[in-house]
Amino acid sequence: MAIYGVDGCRAGWFYVSERDDRFNFGIVETLVDLVASASVASVMFIDIPMGLRDTSAVPRACDVAARKLLGRPRSSSVFAVPPRAVLGCDDYASALAKSRHLSGKGLSRQAFGIVRKIREVDELLANAVRPSLNLREIHPELCFWALADGHAMTYSKETEAGFRERLAVLERKLPSAPQLVSDAMAKYLRRDLARDDIVDALAALVTAMQPRDRLSTVPLDPERYARGLIMENVYCSLSARAD
Repeated sequence: MAIYGVDGCRAGWFYVSERDDRFNFGIVETLVDLVASASVASVMFIDIPMGLRDTSAVPRACDVAARKLLGRPRSSSVFAVPPRAVLGCDDYASALAKSRHLSGKGLSRQAFGIVRKIREVDELLANAVRPSLNLREIHPELCFWALADGHAMTYSKETEAGFRERLAVLERKLPSAPQLVSDAMAKYLRRDLARDDIVDALAALVTAMQPRDRLSTVPLDPERYARGLIMENVYCSLSARAD
């Protein structure tokens, strides 16, 4: 069984995987490609909204809870997830108009920026591709909050200070993190992969590597959406720490 941390990037999806204490990383054009290549019963923690409301703009409980735990200013990184009906729009203007028509609320450009990737994952889940895989949603800032013992990151991840802050948190849990970041940065061009994509994927991986009894979700009793799947954000539980 392999464990994956996955984050979207300009070239597709960046992943870091661990199996038998060996690490690997790469970029795939589509998440289906990665899922198809994964071994049976693998675990993938992915930085992407999975549970969507069909037409409503009512905030997901998992996002509300994540914002509350993070506090300002990091709470702003948890943006409103568009309803499923918006996923078919190809441009921001039409997506904004549809969102307002259906729900009475607008849509941020940040949210629209990942609509294509949200749609890709939504279709993957709808088609039940490789049901033996354990695909779960994470938010990197919530992962960092938990890995830092309930302290949200001080600096934005786009800054040098923010990068160093997050890398230090990762290194305490995964000593090879700095080398993995360095190797990935050396292999890929910045136009394909940003530095914070690597760090976010590692936050997902480190969280996924925790024993099951060390994981928790917000909310504790996740909502279910129309297809029976859940709306959750997974993180390393503070109350179950053994270290």
